[in-house]
Amino acid sequence: QVHLVESGGGVVQAGGSMTVACTASGGTLDHYVMGWFRQAPGKDRKFVANIDWNDGSTLYTESLKGRFTISRDRAKNTVFLQMNELTSEDTAVYFCAADRGISIAVMGSRVGHAHWGQGTQVTVSS
Repeated sequence: QVHLVESGGGVVQAGGSMTVACTASGGTLDHYVMGWFRQAPGKDRKFVANIDWNDGSTLYTESLKGRFTISRDRAKNTVFLQMNELTSEDTAVYFCAADRGISIAVMGSRVGHAHWGQGTQVTVSS
C-alpha cells in the first residue's frame, strides 16, 4: 500500500515561488504516475501536473504550463512541484496522488485515483 505525505506548503507573497514535495512509502513506484492536484476553497479538486515515474514524461494543465514544474527524485521516492510567479489564484490545498498502470493523460483527465496524500496548504498573500 503506497502512502503519500506532502510537505513544504505555507504562506508566500504574490510573485514569489514555493516548492512542495510528496514522499511515497510502502511500495515500489514502478509503473506509477505521480501527480499534483489542488483544491481552492469552495471549489472542486483540479489537476495540476503529473509525471510518469518510469520514463519521466510530464503533463501540465494548460493554464499553469511555464510557471509550474514537476520533477522526481527516484532515489528518495519523492516528487516535487515548483511553483513560480504565484498569485492569489494559486491559493489552495495541494494534494499528491499516485496511480498505477495508467498514462499521464488518464491521470490528468480525472480526479479519482488510488492513493492520495493528506494535502498541504499553500497560501499566496497579496
